[in-house]
Amino acid sequence: MAKPTLFVTNDDGVDAPGIQQLIRELNIQGFPVVVLAPSTEQSATGMRISVRKKLKVSKRQDIVDNLQTNYQVPLKIYSLDGSPCDCVIAALDGGLAILEPDLHPSMCVSGVNQGPNLSIDIMHSGTVSAARESALYGMPSIAISLATYEHSDFRDSVKGAIKVINSCLDFLPINPPDLLRPNGSNSLPKISSSAESIREHFSHGNIFLNLNAPLKWNQEFNTVSLGARWYRNAIKTHQIDDGGMAFEVGAAMITEEEIPMTDCSSVNAGEYAISPLSSWPVNHPLGIPKSMLLTASKSDDLGLPFWFNL
Repeated sequence: MAKPTLFVTNDDGVDAPGIQQLIRELNIQGFPVVVLAPSTEQSATGMRISVRKKLKVSKRQDIVDNLQTNYQVPLKIYSLDGSPCDCVIAALDGGLAILEPDLHPSMCVSGVNQGPNLSIDIMHSGTVSAARESALYGMPSIAISLATYEHSDFRDSVKGAIKVINSCLDFLPINPPDLLRPNGSNSLPKISSSAESIREHFSHGNIFLNLNAPLKWNQEFNTVSLGARWYRNAIKTHQIDDGGMAFEVGAAMITEEEIPMTDCSSVNAGEYAISPLSSWPVNHPLGIPKSMLLTASKSDDLGLPFWFNL
């Protein structure tokens, strides 16, 4: 059975090793892939968009030639001179229809990012923001990060992500049912904590997944809520040539609270953390209640979201 087409983007840029390792493996696994990713690194850009700017799009056949080994499935790669959210908006709001009209993605996969996207990191992360932006457009979405800077070996990160993606295939619609939100807030699926309802909200883009692979993976998954992570001593001061002062943002110390069954504790234990997130604010018409999100964060016997099981 043919596998669905995946739309891939990131925030580290199209030339980053994480996204290229992911693209290579998706191609080996037989997924048709279309990529529109930033031409340069866009880390910590959050949901920034480049309003009223002409953003150059470039075909990257050089990367295709380097990565593709399975010629039975399409692999198309483009870069955009913009942010991760620029890439998503350009792709889903008409760009892919122009660039690759025969490819119709069923899911957005953002990453693999270098560095953790745990707890409050999701508010600043370009990787997570790209997945969220895609979900806002009604496309099922996953963000993936290697939660360390100590190495850049993305093999386990990609292996775990492929397991999660393949586990979605039994219920993932080939055509996202609410893509571009044609009926606005009138398309809200039933609010329920049942597995069927959670799957439907994921398929509609009202829930998306944030994945964090640990420094050294113990081959176990865990579906968990967000933890509590605090950045301390977040600025350095510098004297500049004109006699003024400059601030450099970058925390000198990160403190994590020891809260069981959260993404921080899971990654610290060597587990591959999977965190369902709400795409919308809770008081938005398409927002889901906290009780439903907490239920969505429960694991099955393999540590994957329980609602993956039909």
